[in-house]
Amino acid sequence: MDQQQVEQARQRLLKMRRETLQEVQDSRQACRDLGQDGVGDIGDISSNTYHRDVLMNLSETQRQLIRDIDAALERIEQGEYGECLRCGEEIAPRRMEVRPFSRYCVECKTEVEKFGE
Repeated sequence: MDQQQVEQARQRLLKMRRETLQEVQDSRQACRDLGQDGVGDIGDISSNTYHRDVLMNLSETQRQLIRDIDAALERIEQGEYGECLRCGEEIAPRRMEVRPFSRYCVECKTEVEKFGE
């Protein structure tokens, strides 16, 4: 990757990070707001509990995304962005466009999913 592509990726990652943090804050506020409108019937309580659980799980997914983004930003700082952490080869530019926080090339990602890291 040339320096311009790396800078564009860095900007995308920073934007994704800001947006994800905002989503986490919105999810937390939604969790606080659930059930705050008075005592409901058992159906309302059950529904609120389900929605709260969904929002909390979404928050964990978002926290993992932030960790992945931060790791990618660190690789940019170290000059290792776009290199597969497993085999050291360059990750396909198209993959980096779609998932700018990718750590593995497609082949290694498949192996990691099958056999673990």
